[in-house]
Amino acid sequence: MATAYEVNFDGMIGPSHNYSGLSLGNLASASNAGEVSRPRDAALQGLEKMRLTLRMGLTQAVIPPLPRPCEKFIQQAGFAGKVEEQLIQLKNKDPELLSIAWSASSMWTANAATVSPSCDTEDRRVHITPANLSTMKHRAIEPDDTTKILKQIFTSDDYFVIHDALSSHPAYSDEGAANHVRLCSHHGKQGVEVFVYGRDTNEANNTKFPARQSLLASVSIAESHTLNSDRTVYARQSKRAIDAGAFHNDVVCVGNLDTLFFHEHAFEDTEAVIRRIENASEGLFKMRTVMVPESEVPIKDAVSSYLFNSQLLQVPHLAGFVLLAPKETQETPSTSAYCKKLVSSKGPIEEVKFVDLRQSMKNG
Repeated sequence: MATAYEVNFDGMIGPSHNYSGLSLGNLASASNAGEVSRPRDAALQGLEKMRLTLRMGLTQAVIPPLPRPCEKFIQQAGFAGKVEEQLIQLKNKDPELLSIAWSASSMWTANAATVSPSCDTEDRRVHITPANLSTMKHRAIEPDDTTKILKQIFTSDDYFVIHDALSSHPAYSDEGAANHVRLCSHHGKQGVEVFVYGRDTNEANNTKFPARQSLLASVSIAESHTLNSDRTVYARQSKRAIDAGAFHNDVVCVGNLDTLFFHEHAFEDTEAVIRRIENASEGLFKMRTVMVPESEVPIKDAVSSYLFNSQLLQVPHLAGFVLLAPKETQETPSTSAYCKKLVSSKGPIEEVKFVDLRQSMKNG
């Protein structure tokens, strides 16, 4: 009998790590723009975090950094000559383009792709769609190289399907797994896939910051992954969350197995979303929810502390979960207090561990 298990893929930082503040709506990124970065520290912090998950008995993998500076992007911008000469020209003529060419944002692996396991798909293969990340210029340069890396990792056509990224047209704006949650009883059993979107296809942007994931992108991925429509849920991210700087749903929501951990203002209509997930999961599992109220953790604190931009991990020695959160969560009074309450409540999250990913967090 085949055994299914979860593999954690972490992005590795390269020497191009920088704080450019390029991501509109990402308040963490904007607040650190122009600071001196420390790529070596960032890489070491990332490796230590990966070693921690290994020590916890989990399976850990690494996605290498993308080639930077991105020569193709520089050439498409009209700069010629040797790379060194191109970089000097960029620095003198357009510093923002220089920052884009050096961008290390691909370390945020949740944006690399959307993944559907074989137990959810019609052809019983794992389907992977690299995100086009078309909303932000510095991230839109990632899909080609990300696709190449994914094809080198998942090589067998018998077990994996690597789709092309969706069209870069705004109607198909796709941000990858950062707006996707899968819930199930066991990783080897059929589950429910939840796609969270910020705007409908033909809808004008009516939020303070860009609503990056479109409904059409989510539907297109679900259909190309041959998912069961009865086990697929589309949920709208709340305007309030986007305006607060929750540029992706994983800034206000995280899930694993049968448990969904989310902020009160994560969704536009929370009761309806939960009801749809419960209906979709009928006969498969009974969902457990942990909703963090605004009165205990204001959404601005949820965004700045990255409480939900954490990992919800099933580890061998616990019946429940470990929440692996950044130090910022521990250092923010409201989220620190909530984490203590979370552990003492005897709910599905039994333990919270804090890791120093400051260099990664500052990069937004």
